[in-house]
Amino acid sequence: MGTTEAKSRIRNVQISATPLPSCERNPPQPPQHSFAYHRFRKAIHLICVAIFFTLPFANLVRFDIPHQRFYFFGYELWISEFSIVFFSLMFLMFLVAAMAMLYGRVYCGYLCPQMIFSEASLALESKLTRTINKYLRWGAGARKALSRFLFYSIVACASVFLAFAFISYFVPPVDLFHRLLSFDIRTAGGIAGATTTLLTLLDFLFLRQRFCTTVCPYGYLQGMLGDGDTLIVHYRDENRDCIECKKCVRVCHMGIDIRTSPYQIECIHCGECIDACADVLSRLGKQTLIHYVWGEQGELLGTGDRSWYQKIGIRNGKRVVVLLIILFYAAGLFTAISMRRNVLVRIAPDRTTMYRAGADGTIYNRFRIQIANRGHEQAIAQFSIENLPGARFVGFENAVVVNAGETMQQTVEIAATAGSLPPGVNHFRIVSRVGNEKDAVEETFITPTNDAQ
Repeated sequence: MGTTEAKSRIRNVQISATPLPSCERNPPQPPQHSFAYHRFRKAIHLICVAIFFTLPFANLVRFDIPHQRFYFFGYELWISEFSIVFFSLMFLMFLVAAMAMLYGRVYCGYLCPQMIFSEASLALESKLTRTINKYLRWGAGARKALSRFLFYSIVACASVFLAFAFISYFVPPVDLFHRLLSFDIRTAGGIAGATTTLLTLLDFLFLRQRFCTTVCPYGYLQGMLGDGDTLIVHYRDENRDCIECKKCVRVCHMGIDIRTSPYQIECIHCGECIDACADVLSRLGKQTLIHYVWGEQGELLGTGDRSWYQKIGIRNGKRVVVLLIILFYAAGLFTAISMRRNVLVRIAPDRTTMYRAGADGTIYNRFRIQIANRGHEQAIAQFSIENLPGARFVGFENAVVVNAGETMQQTVEIAATAGSLPPGVNHFRIVSRVGNEKDAVEETFITPTNDAQ
């Protein structure tokens, strides 16, 4: 009876054609990490290296000490124009300081040559070690010795090359190359090159990023320039999503834990920890916990409902003032450089003697004329005398040819016929013309008074 009832129940069971829902959990979908700061930094580093080697060899920025010239983006400034040279260098320093106030340690992480070449040294050392360990089956000691030898050899050659580029900012590259071929360690240029090579080699081998925390003052200066709206790298974990993988610590070139504080003096705000955190947490379907933010309490870089100028760092009145100062400074510097004349003419009286009287009564006054051709082409300077009747140059052609880069200085006399001028001090002008440029200098011509006669 019981068996018959059980079979009847089995017959009444209907098997549905619809499959049962799966019990398997779908893996979390990783969020899209739209920006990789590591690749962006390396691209900026390559551009900076290209600029570093281009500036001295193209005479864009170079301080030629032997010839006392300062080259600044197509302009050749002489040491006599020290004011323009000084304000040009001050503008660059002010630009770096303003950058620190707006964007934090972005110079250290993205633009600093010391950081760029230090990271390149570390990457080279790591790459050589991995390659040798992968392809050679030698003993551990032999592989280590080979990697050390190759690393030291490459770094030594790189040190010579970098020192050559650096000294080229102060010595003409052609002259420096001849000094290098002759192993010159007697002249100032040769000694400077050898010293720079040695210091660069020691930096690559031992100092590296320690320079940033022991020698460079810029990191300490950053602490005074930043404020509550400065761009920083910040760790934010309100939901306690950190899994303590510490990859952000392992990838940090400065060896710090960004989770401790964004204001550590060693932190250069390079953003490597942002990529590291994003790479790990994206596998769990979560966003990175480390971000570029505008101050500790500010929004993330590129987010929020701020206006476009606030998103690029112009967030308050102080920054507007700094930006205006930079613009006015740059405009004034550009105006000063563009208004400078390639041919500088200076005229001054020589009053070691007030005047000289000739046997025929002609009166002579002595003047010093200095012509400096600061251009790249030959120039002709023409002189004339105005408002001094009967006056003429004596023993001096009124047209002087001055070659490019040449400075000519000459003492000349101006003669006036006796009786053509009143006694005492007579005011007149010496006019100089170089091409389309004209300049007039007010001078005095002294003749004997009646008492002197």
